Amino acid sequence: MSVLFSMFIYIIQIILPFMGILIIGCCFKSLFSNLSFKHPLIALINKTTGEKIPIVYWENSIGRDKHCDIVVNSPTASRDHAVLYRRDEGWFISDTNSKGGVFLNGSPISSDEKVYINDIIQIGGINYELRKSDVFNDEPEKNSLKNSYNKFYAGGSILAMVSMFQALCTVQMCFAGSSFDYRPITIFAFLFGISWISFIVSKYIIRRSNFELETLGIFLSGIGIMNAVGADIKSTYTQIICLGIGIIFFEIILAFIKDPDMAMKFRPYIAVVAVLLLAVNLVFGKVKNGSQNWVMLGPFSFQPSELVKVAFVFFGSSTLKGIQTTKNLTLFILFSAACMGALFLMGDFGTACIFFVTFILIAFMRSGSIRTVVLTCAAAVIGAGFILKFKPYIVTRFSAWRHVWEHINDTGYQQTRVLTYSASGGLLGLGIGKGALKYVFAAPSDLVFGMLCEEWGVIMGVLIILSIAVLGIYARSASIRSRSAFYSIASCCGAGMLVFQMMLNVFGVVDILPLTGVTLPFISLGGSSLISVWGILAFIKASDERTYAIKR
Repeated sequence: MSVLFSMFIYIIQIILPFMGILIIGCCFKSLFSNLSFKHPLIALINKTTGEKIPIVYWENSIGRDKHCDIVVNSPTASRDHAVLYRRDEGWFISDTNSKGGVFLNGSPISSDEKVYINDIIQIGGINYELRKSDVFNDEPEKNSLKNSYNKFYAGGSILAMVSMFQALCTVQMCFAGSSFDYRPITIFAFLFGISWISFIVSKYIIRRSNFELETLGIFLSGIGIMNAVGADIKSTYTQIICLGIGIIFFEIILAFIKDPDMAMKFRPYIAVVAVLLLAVNLVFGKVKNGSQNWVMLGPFSFQPSELVKVAFVFFGSSTLKGIQTTKNLTLFILFSAACMGALFLMGDFGTACIFFVTFILIAFMRSGSIRTVVLTCAAAVIGAGFILKFKPYIVTRFSAWRHVWEHINDTGYQQTRVLTYSASGGLLGLGIGKGALKYVFAAPSDLVFGMLCEEWGVIMGVLIILSIAVLGIYARSASIRSRSAFYSIASCCGAGMLVFQMMLNVFGVVDILPLTGVTLPFISLGGSSLISVWGILAFIKASDERTYAIKR
């Protein structure tokens, strides 16, 4: 290779991290810029006091409790009395098992009732009139959904940058070895095709108004796929297929939960399927890397627990009226116990930890009770104590934690290599495919963060961590404006699951936490994990008001 061409490859190596910063920056700038201030959709007028109450959410809790969106100052009102919510068909009022009932235009309601402008809703003996938002002397629906989406559609331009980034990675990979390797070009062709087909389908067939989250997912998934080329080219092709399946899974979930009330009806069936998947895993699962979490289908294998993650978030989420009419979390607690119990029996402690943290998030968002969280954590500590007492061999799996340099050639072998090789990459990395960590077992899966730092550089490794962390912040911000509590809970808890999983992976390989063998979302080699992550991404997407704003 000539000196001039070597300089060209090195320039690409310098450009890649900064292109990555630009791509991720553009994605999040577009996402956060669309989280504009919520203008009132409608208003309630207290007929006694004349107070004007703006309604800015699609689902609004009504009751005596100070945490309700609409507080009714009446001793005859229940703490959680009713829910006023919006659907495509209009506005509805639902009585959530209140003591005094809800009256619409003087008549008691027995089920969800549609309400219209100028209707009178009586709660706790107080009459409220439903009015248009123009009572606040604003332009009706100013900066509404339809108007706020008439912006320049930047999704295609950001995706073009992603394709350019992948093309530069391909050039670098083709010349990573002693001779030219054409196989990375095939990988790039598949990635390019999947990316642009999904964009065209989303924009012109589904007619969705935004593509930032999908672009971010394609960008991160592409990095994971290209990172694995030098280590395991055959598995890389499988990973590309799983990326395509993951994007299809993403679209199926978005279509399935478009109507949150309809989705709620399927929650019990989803839970049953999830438990059956884990049961199949317990009966037919194969032990691999110390965990019985693999099911073999001929030459292929998959992890049912990865798909159960999606079901877990789905079952734990609920519409606001579903939360208020359900006074406890008994069913969800039983479902969670079944899932985590099965995972412990499989020896998959990393995934069990992810489920537990997600359970805490869902329990808090549904109940708002710190006491519930504290009691749950206490029960978990007691349960962990019993497990360690009756299965003491589990402790030996984590004996090297914080002492990996004392076990450099046995239980600390992987982490010591990660720490050594990742440090050698510096800020810009050695170049894609030129690292040595790829020869260590599980490098492109469990140890992938070390590979990123060694071959892509510390800048790129930190950038990927920040992108997943900021995704969690975005999910929290978008959830406040989402159409339903179902979307809010699913979005926050799904993003929390991804962030905690990222922390377990990254902190595990650098010996801050015990190495549990969980994957780095989007990046690690593993088809089941990639499909699952795209399923979780669908919940975050659903919380964005723009997702369902355009009529199809």
